Amino acid sequence: MVAPDILYIEDNDDFINVVERAIVQIDNKTILKSIDDGNQALQTLNKLAESKTIPKLILLDLNLPGLSGLDILKRVKETQPLRYVPVVIFSTSDNPADVRTSLEFGANAYVTKPLGYLNLVKCLSSIHEFWLNTTSTYSA
Repeated sequence: MVAPDILYIEDNDDFINVVERAIVQIDNKTILKSIDDGNQALQTLNKLAESKTIPKLILLDLNLPGLSGLDILKRVKETQPLRYVPVVIFSTSDNPADVRTSLEFGANAYVTKPLGYLNLVKCLSSIHEFWLNTTSTYSA
């Protein structure tokens, strides 16, 4: 199984399409895989962990069908090959309790989804530059 550069776990198909378009605009060589269900995301993460082909970054929404984003985050941080993969919570919520809980569960960052396509491109460009181009990640 080939690991994507970014594993994007999000249940809103419209937002998935917009993020996919923005990532291509930012860097058309970045491999983005989108998953729209918490249970399916966990299955994919388990397969990636077993094959030791891990993504460079996980972008994770909090509110998902199946398992919640926090449940997925907890499992990622408990799974040896995945625990050092950066997880950025990417949510519409700006509730301080959501931010605090996400960071307590091991999220590397919490980003509130911006309004408007240009703002989204700027936001994702910053995330891409920092997590994929600037920092080095642990590989299993």
